[in-house]
Amino acid sequence: MKRDARLYDIVQVLRDGRLHTASELAQRLGVSTRTIWRDMEMLAATGLPVTGERGLGYILRAPLMLPPTMLTPEELEALVEGLRHVGQEGNPRAKAARSLLYKVATLLPQSGIETEG
Repeated sequence: MKRDARLYDIVQVLRDGRLHTASELAQRLGVSTRTIWRDMEMLAATGLPVTGERGLGYILRAPLMLPPTMLTPEELEALVEGLRHVGQEGNPRAKAARSLLYKVATLLPQSGIETEG
């Protein structure tokens, strides 16, 4: 399973509002606990309201409500191209563009958007 798809699946599991251990998530997604720890760090870094820590578990602090987004393939391609352009080193908004690209890839795992890392 690609990381983007796995991150999307983790968010879907956490949307139930319950505490989930890394071990439980790892078993459910067929990866190691260590992979879940890294994934949770990445999700928290994107600004999702995820809290928790190794050994205790993870939970979404607030309900995550995402509006449906319908993009044509051409719109998605334009968005990704623009974010990659702005995300180049030296641009004052590079970090924000890379973060947004990561979020888009996580929310649309079926798109196959490749992110760094």
